[in-house]
Amino acid sequence: MAAIYSGIYLKLRSAKTSWEDKLRLARFAWISHQCVLPNKEQVLLDWVSHALVSYYNKKPELEDEVVEKLWAYLDNVIRSRRLQNLLKSGKTIGLSFSIAQVINERLSEACSQKAQQNIGTVLSCSSGILSTPSLSIIYTAKCELLVDLLSKLSKLACQQLASDDTVGSQVFSVLQLAFAQYLLIQRQQTNPNRVFGQVTSHLLQPCLLLRHLLTARSWTQADDNHVRQHLSREIRNQVETLLQAGLFPPELFSSYKEELLPEQELQEKKRGTLKSLLLPVNTVQTKLGGGFCEPALHVAVVAGSVSLLYKLFLDSYCKAENHLVCFHMLSRLFGCLRLPGLRQGVREDMLSPADWSAELLALEQLLNLVLSSDIYNVASDRIRHKEVQFGFYRQLAQMLMSHSQASIPAWFRCLKLLMSLNHLIVEPDLDDLVSSAWIDAKVSEPRTKKPQEALINTLFQTYSKLRQFPRLFEEVLTVICQPAADELRLPVFSAGLTVKLRECLLELPPNQILDILCLCVEKCQTLIIPAVEGSADMALKLLSVSSVLHAFLFNMRSLDDVTPSPVVLRTQSLLAKMQKGIIQPLMELLQAPRREEEKSDLWLRKASDSALLLVYTWVEVDTLFGVSCSKYVSPAAEIAGAVTASAARHRGISAFLPGVEEQSWERVMELANSFASTSKYCLKLLTLQQMKMILMQTEADLQALQRAAAFILESGRCSISRGESEPWDGDISAISDLTYPTAHWHLVISNLTILLPYISLKDVEYIANVLLETLVLPKAQEADTDPEPSISIGRISLGLMHSSFLPEMKVLHCAFLTSLIHQFARVLPSAARVSVDLPLQQLSAGNIPWHEEILAPCRPVDPLEALSENNLLKDELSLSWKTLEEVAQCVVLLAKNGCPVILKESQLEGCLGLLEIASLLQLDSLLPSDCTRCFLVLLSLLANTRASVSCSKLLFLKFLSTCFHLLRCLQAGRNANSVFKVFHASDVLEAVMTSQLTASKFFTDVLTVPVWAQYLQEVQAVLENFLQMIIERKQSVRLNLEKFMSFLVSCKPDVDAAKSKGWKNWNPAAGQLLLMAFTTLCHVVTLYLQQLPEKKLQSADVLSALLEPVVLQMVRTVEHGLQSNTQNQPLPVAFIPSVTTLLKADLSHAVKNGWQKDPSGFLEQPRIKLYQKFYSQILRELPCAGGNLQFLQSALQFLTVFCSVPELYPGKETAVTVVFALKKLLTGPAVTTQVIQSMEMELTEVLVQLLGNCSAEEFYTIMRLLLQGLEMRNVWQQKAKMQTKEACQDQSLISTIVVPILETVAALLRQGEGVLLNPHHVALAFSILLTVPLDHLKTEDYRGVFLGVHEVLFSIVQCHPKVLLKAAPSFLNSFHRLVVSVMHEGRQKGDRGNTDEFEVILKCAHLVERMYTHIAAEMEDFTAFSAFIVAQYVTELQKVTLHPAVKKHLTEGIYHILDLCIERDIKFLNASLPAGVREVFKDLYNDYNHYHKAKKQGEEKYTA
Repeated sequence: MAAIYSGIYLKLRSAKTSWEDKLRLARFAWISHQCVLPNKEQVLLDWVSHALVSYYNKKPELEDEVVEKLWAYLDNVIRSRRLQNLLKSGKTIGLSFSIAQVINERLSEACSQKAQQNIGTVLSCSSGILSTPSLSIIYTAKCELLVDLLSKLSKLACQQLASDDTVGSQVFSVLQLAFAQYLLIQRQQTNPNRVFGQVTSHLLQPCLLLRHLLTARSWTQADDNHVRQHLSREIRNQVETLLQAGLFPPELFSSYKEELLPEQELQEKKRGTLKSLLLPVNTVQTKLGGGFCEPALHVAVVAGSVSLLYKLFLDSYCKAENHLVCFHMLSRLFGCLRLPGLRQGVREDMLSPADWSAELLALEQLLNLVLSSDIYNVASDRIRHKEVQFGFYRQLAQMLMSHSQASIPAWFRCLKLLMSLNHLIVEPDLDDLVSSAWIDAKVSEPRTKKPQEALINTLFQTYSKLRQFPRLFEEVLTVICQPAADELRLPVFSAGLTVKLRECLLELPPNQILDILCLCVEKCQTLIIPAVEGSADMALKLLSVSSVLHAFLFNMRSLDDVTPSPVVLRTQSLLAKMQKGIIQPLMELLQAPRREEEKSDLWLRKASDSALLLVYTWVEVDTLFGVSCSKYVSPAAEIAGAVTASAARHRGISAFLPGVEEQSWERVMELANSFASTSKYCLKLLTLQQMKMILMQTEADLQALQRAAAFILESGRCSISRGESEPWDGDISAISDLTYPTAHWHLVISNLTILLPYISLKDVEYIANVLLETLVLPKAQEADTDPEPSISIGRISLGLMHSSFLPEMKVLHCAFLTSLIHQFARVLPSAARVSVDLPLQQLSAGNIPWHEEILAPCRPVDPLEALSENNLLKDELSLSWKTLEEVAQCVVLLAKNGCPVILKESQLEGCLGLLEIASLLQLDSLLPSDCTRCFLVLLSLLANTRASVSCSKLLFLKFLSTCFHLLRCLQAGRNANSVFKVFHASDVLEAVMTSQLTASKFFTDVLTVPVWAQYLQEVQAVLENFLQMIIERKQSVRLNLEKFMSFLVSCKPDVDAAKSKGWKNWNPAAGQLLLMAFTTLCHVVTLYLQQLPEKKLQSADVLSALLEPVVLQMVRTVEHGLQSNTQNQPLPVAFIPSVTTLLKADLSHAVKNGWQKDPSGFLEQPRIKLYQKFYSQILRELPCAGGNLQFLQSALQFLTVFCSVPELYPGKETAVTVVFALKKLLTGPAVTTQVIQSMEMELTEVLVQLLGNCSAEEFYTIMRLLLQGLEMRNVWQQKAKMQTKEACQDQSLISTIVVPILETVAALLRQGEGVLLNPHHVALAFSILLTVPLDHLKTEDYRGVFLGVHEVLFSIVQCHPKVLLKAAPSFLNSFHRLVVSVMHEGRQKGDRGNTDEFEVILKCAHLVERMYTHIAAEMEDFTAFSAFIVAQYVTELQKVTLHPAVKKHLTEGIYHILDLCIERDIKFLNASLPAGVREVFKDLYNDYNHYHKAKKQGEEKYTA
């Protein structure tokens, strides 16, 4: 046969053979063993290579299809397993260099988009060549070819990234391989100049473009995941490595230095012209300037590249002595950007916003590198280098100031970095900086606001440390007072800046703060106030300065008794000037009579804002200083005498202001009230201050307090009712028409504790209504989405709902509940007015005194009218409870009649939203009447509402679950029993079950979703709690339980409840509900019967008799449920507790009847079959249950009861069958550690029953099964070892993962050589031990880890002696780690601290001693290592001073090892140990001879 195929080579070379035949022959020759050719593989590779090279050299004319097949053949050969096996066996097979040239040319054509059809196969070929060392030599031997390949691949990748097409992985995978190969060669190159030339000529530009596109691309899900997540990052790292090694090797530093440093800097070391012909910086600059990408990309690519190249330069050359060179490199690279052109007359608009952003980002990164590398040393630059760096940074600052870009975050960050380098860089332009970056900056976006605040904070910190804060604020005030479009100005201090200002003011000397305040007052007096009338510009400036005064006075440190007297006097003087020079003139200006049209002028509004802001600030500060500092005398007292309590009561706020008449103040108030702005808000703050002053008096004026509270509430009612508001940042001076409602609501809610006692019930209801409206609005949740820490109405309302204060405000709590019930009534459809809406309307009726229960105890009553008041109170209370009783009867009647209201989906969602709000109320703290009202609302919604057919069933289930959950919360309250005042308990239970059984027909197809299981749990919890409440009340217990049992027995789980026979229309949802009710009832009643005293045994018998029909009905329901359940359908979770309860009941009944005498007949045969069928179904489903915790817990509880009676096992099944199912469950992938922990108790109970009731043979089988289930191979696999390492790195996992792993390993090792047959598996345990941390642990963790490691080692010593002898070094290494850790933990300290902790260390030391003893006694073969063990011990002993108790244990242990040492070992130790360690050994050996050896010899003398 060989002869037949030997002519193949000639046919391949023949021109007469068609190319199709040649390809067919070539494929056959490659795969056939019958084709015998000398060096066949090389011949075939040469043939296909020659064919492709010849085609591309234009010799033969081939069809495109043939060329494609030739490439495919080459690719198949390169990637074939046959070739790889031959190469591994050492056979030499290679490719010609010409094929590499052809591949490069093909990629070049693809880059120029001339031919794309075969590129995938070509790329596959290059990938195969590069990943095969013996083939990749065609690239690695000729570096130029590899450089060319890398360049072409980079361009190809750039084309893909720049296009809108999805990115595939092929090009990037090959590119990564090519980079890896080139980096290997680059490291081996000995000529750095040649490498530099290669990189700059061929790779620099494509690599920089590639890196930019990889970084800037907006990746989509359609792009290849591997490229997006891994390859892109890896290729970027490879690019950086290539550029650093190619452009900045250590050998080229001298060239950079010669080129960068000016002549005068070099002349100390070299004179004359540059010696080096290589100009690296100039070369790089030229390449960056060249048009290597589209003009639209060029700015961004260069900007990103400049910072990268500078970082790589610093990584290579940045040392203290090279800082000047690094600076000059910075200036040269900065010259590559477009920014320097701005200094040379280039127009600013030549740069687009995107270009500005990219350039400023690059400048920021450059300055960051300068700062982090400490390149700029101010003193060195000034003394040695004539401030060359300072000059450069100064020009940068001037350029940034003259071309303000306040919309770009990087502009602020660049200025901040220049400030951080040296504040003198920007100080000459401080006024421009304050103007363009702060006062006049139009910054609104959060991403720009943060860097702006960071810059201003740096200004604050710098000038605070320099103690030049007044200098800074002099510039601030100058800028504020300059002519400008002030209406466009933002507030001077945002919320964030106010916090930063406060931090600085607390550190500043008080006199500097007073200097700034005096400057503000002076500016107002001299420049602004004289010109404010009629000037909107001046009024806006006044408001800005007023806000500065307010910010400083509110955030400075308060005066107190330790404040120096001169500071107190100066502060008094300042406040007096402020009052006389600013407030009084403004008051006179505002109280002047004006025409109506003049009152809307902007200047008047802003002047009013400023005046009231200053008045409020003055009053608040004056009051605070008066309280906190005994030396302070109020200017008001000096001018007009002290403000008396009566003056505060009768004159109102004007009493706080000297020189202001009450009539004048009223005119000012009238004007301020007409603007929804700062002035109106300050009026409310002043009114609140008035209330506080009145409350501080011994006799509070109730009417004055009520008037003040009403004024505060009324002043924002209109703005709130409009419903238009915006978030507010807390700045008083920045309140507008849209932020005023938010500010008003914030003031009201944050001061409710003061206001609430003095407002009318109507006002309380108004607050409750607004609170509910703002919670219902979708904007109430804006707190979660708004990135800014601003205040919104929704956030304020949510804050109150979550606070612990609301339940304490019982009147508001009650009013809110009324408002909520009224809202429920409004959500329901209009057709419901005669049914469910009627109870809700009654429960929120305005004419019922719902608050009387709260207000009655607080109301002051005249003794003469006490009797009539009491009678009236009783009537009102009885009216509210009478109403509740009527509503209760109405709800029960509606539920019995079965005419529910049909809700649309939108109405259901509305109700759910209201229920979520109700859940925010602390329902367990409601008063009795409110608790009953809430219960009636929820019961009405449950019993008398249904979802429409088109409505989502899951949504309706969620609605019902939420109602039941809230009922459960009510049941947990202290007034839960109040519902029994208006209800018979059995009526409630019947209403609930009737409504749910009727509703259940809608849920037949959603019984497997988690929401159904949650719904059942909630219903069960409510029923159980309610039944428990009936029993605990001890009133009509038997009657209520009898009625409910009778009702349940009469219920039929049919779709049509009227059918009483046959149950043909079985409703599985109703079946599950009924079973749940049966189970709950049996459980509660059984517990009740068990707790009954002997006197009431008659009642127990009656209830037991009543339970029998319940149990029978339960059995019937279970049987029908199982019959209707399809073969492959999983068992409904609700069935399992029911059957468990049935089985428990049957077993307890059987025990009473003495079934032990006749085990075969203790249960009825049909019932046994039912349990066995159920048991078999559970065993089938158990392994597939995965993480379904509810099913697992119920199933395990059933198995616990079932397995307690071995006679119940069907057929030949035994306990082993159950264990096998459990093992299958636990080894499943879905069972996590959390799942196992959650069902640990149930699992333990099952195993206890199984092992307690099984035979000896079954016990042996179970234990063997469990040991096999530990999956030996998984424990010892490398993966497990890696998991151990990961767990060891996270100390929080020590107790939960590391210690159990060690315990498991020890348990396995104790099985001995009969189970662990492979010695290598045992030796792998040492790898685990070496990863376990023994230092820097908490004492509790240390104890667990130490004991675990010790147990593993001890198990090896006892059970695996053969392995121990072979792996003695590994054993000793692991044991030595224990010794070292004990020495470290047991070293002598000044204070031992916790005695318990020291006891742990002593116990560990004792275990070490025992291990030493055991080694010496039983392992005589360790004699060869005895000297080594002693050397390790004394080396560590020399490093620490041990506590005597710890040292005693360790010394006793090491003495046993010294017993194994012969004279030669002692000589060896004396000769080889270092000097300090040798002394320690000598002391140890002398003590050994003196104490231990003598004692041992004495004992041996008397030993028989």
